[in-house]
Amino acid sequence: MNQFSELICCFFICSPATYDILMISLIYLNCDEQEAGKVPRGSNQKFKLYRLAQIMMEQTDDEHYITMPEIIEELAKYDVTADRKSVYADLRDLSILGIEVEGEPIGNRYHYHVVSRAFELPELKLLVDAIQSSKFITEKKTNRLIKKLETLVSKYDAQKLQRQVFVSGRIKTMNESIYYSVDLLHEAIARNSQITFRYFDWTAEGGKAYRRDGALYETNPVALCVDRHYYLVAYDPAICDYRHYRVDRMEGLTVTDTARDPLPEGFELGNYVRRIFDMFNGRTETVQLRFDRSLINVVMDRFGADAHLRPDGDGVAVTAPVEVRACKIPTEAEE
Repeated sequence: MNQFSELICCFFICSPATYDILMISLIYLNCDEQEAGKVPRGSNQKFKLYRLAQIMMEQTDDEHYITMPEIIEELAKYDVTADRKSVYADLRDLSILGIEVEGEPIGNRYHYHVVSRAFELPELKLLVDAIQSSKFITEKKTNRLIKKLETLVSKYDAQKLQRQVFVSGRIKTMNESIYYSVDLLHEAIARNSQITFRYFDWTAEGGKAYRRDGALYETNPVALCVDRHYYLVAYDPAICDYRHYRVDRMEGLTVTDTARDPLPEGFELGNYVRRIFDMFNGRTETVQLRFDRSLINVVMDRFGADAHLRPDGDGVAVTAPVEVRACKIPTEAEE
């Protein structure tokens, strides 16, 4: 595999930040090869191997093939000239680069297609379903992520993903900045830094009511967890205990230069999350709950195999530590 092929390999796995550098390198290397007479001249000849990879990845899969004349014709659409001999060599380079292409004799000519990809179609369907069903990913971001996943398969399989993911009426978060907040929180935890933010509740009118009259929260991030929504678990030294916050209701998040306060020893995130019932702030109590036997699977999903279960008449009872908060039931006059 020559230098040009090695850089193409880097192109497919590089981050966007290195894209321009790689493309400049490809231009210079290809110019050298043209001067040596190794590559037919064409205005976009320097992109030949990249365009070939693009054509094979987009237009072929296990059920869709492309012939040599069709490959040459598709390359010509990008103003790239090629002959059979050079395309054979380029297809071998693609296999070395991790894009495995096979040719199968059908009739009087060979038909070529990509036989292996980073993700199989069933795997991508699982990822798409997870994105679509996630409540903390907005509808806009959901569509963008799925579009990116579609680029990992052929245009034909991409259509199968589109049919797979349509779910109407699913409730999504309205906070588009949650993804950047999650990234900042991971950064703060990795840097061992405190954070500041404003915290709000939604109002009946669809507006925001900021807690503490809009004053900044300053806290020590410990971990992120997901329980239908993203939550930040943070340590509050003022009460010598932990609190949790909905990430999609955090605003103006900033990672400060102040180091986190020392965290108490012996904290187990798993135990903390298990005792939080629907992430309500309140005191931890050991409670006994009674359910209909038909809900046993739901009970096991929620409390796990460690929950103390026992038959209770026609139902089932569970004893488990949960975090509870008392609420006032309005009287008839107050209603």
